[in-house]
Amino acid sequence: MVEFVVKYWLECLFGAVTAALTWGYKRLAKRVKEQEAIKEGVLAILHDRLFQAGRYHILQGYISLEELKNVEYLYRSYHALGGNGTGTEIWERIKDLPLKKEN
Repeated sequence: MVEFVVKYWLECLFGAVTAALTWGYKRLAKRVKEQEAIKEGVLAILHDRLFQAGRYHILQGYISLEELKNVEYLYRSYHALGGNGTGTEIWERIKDLPLKKEN
């Protein structure tokens, strides 16, 4: 009787544990993939905002301190998420703009 339990029940238990681990791995892999897609989407939005702000302020020829801080906030998040050199180039160009004098 002990041999029966050891032979068959342990096989069933091992199969159940393996199935649970496989299910958990697949679920985790799906979440990791979704998180990566969300990260890429946020990065794209931040890049677009940097691009739009850079284009506007560079054409304008100056930037206020408040606007510069706002763009810096965008850039820090963009850079922390692994943004490429394009966003950094835009940020450097914005930083070099003369500051608008406050009234």
